[in-house]
Amino acid sequence: MRPHQDFAAVNGTRLYYEVSGSGQPLVLIHGFTLDLRMWDDQFAALARTFQVIRYDMRGFGQSAMPTSESYTHADDLKALLGHLRVDQAHLVGLSKGGAIALDFTLAYPQRVKKLVLIDSVLGGYSWSPEATARQQLIWQAASQGGIAAAKAAWLAHPYFVPIRRQPAVAARLAHIVADYSGWHFVNRDTEHGLTPPASQRLRDIHVPTLVIVGEEDLPDVGRIADLLHQQVPNVQKVVVPAVGHMANMEAPDLVNTALLQFLTEGDAQ
Repeated sequence: MRPHQDFAAVNGTRLYYEVSGSGQPLVLIHGFTLDLRMWDDQFAALARTFQVIRYDMRGFGQSAMPTSESYTHADDLKALLGHLRVDQAHLVGLSKGGAIALDFTLAYPQRVKKLVLIDSVLGGYSWSPEATARQQLIWQAASQGGIAAAKAAWLAHPYFVPIRRQPAVAARLAHIVADYSGWHFVNRDTEHGLTPPASQRLRDIHVPTLVIVGEEDLPDVGRIADLLHQQVPNVQKVVVPAVGHMANMEAPDLVNTALLQFLTEGDAQ
């Protein structure tokens, strides 16, 4: 069945989304500089069991760019679910998408059935000096050479070293980044997060949670996975061997198996 594709005019923006399948709603939230295509290996596979919703966040993919008005991605997601008449959903987020899924769960816990965080970042986490310096290089490249230079520096980030062992998968990632507008590299984003941040509120997350992390992801991301595993009350953790930051693209079969096992757990009870 062909996915339903449309735009939702919600929360002062315009979000592109796709829906496929039937069953319990499940939302896929992409990472920074990416868009909903990063979930191609999950979308159809999960739609055999769930009503799968994937969308481009504000500022990414086919969705509208941010404006001078303050916003949160969590509120955008709430508005999108309202547009789709979804009261409660499973959330699956990778990297920045994981941070947004966490913020949404803390802000609207009654709207989340289960939570999956893949190679997630975390609002309020104190990054190591090495990671901070490496990130600053991206914005330095943008200021000196523009968006193209920033994209090149971003794809050279250690996040993406492991994926290069799979040239076809790395090419898919590079294609998505090439299509990214680069808006965030050259504009001030008016997005804001939770206060206090999620890093200080992990014990308040009471929905069943699965943490998935690539064995070769950066040390900071591994430490975030450990924090989540230690502090979220109802949590499981899966380490995907021999992959890095893009675990869902690098090892889709392993990730899909973990997702389906976790998300259907208890359904027969």
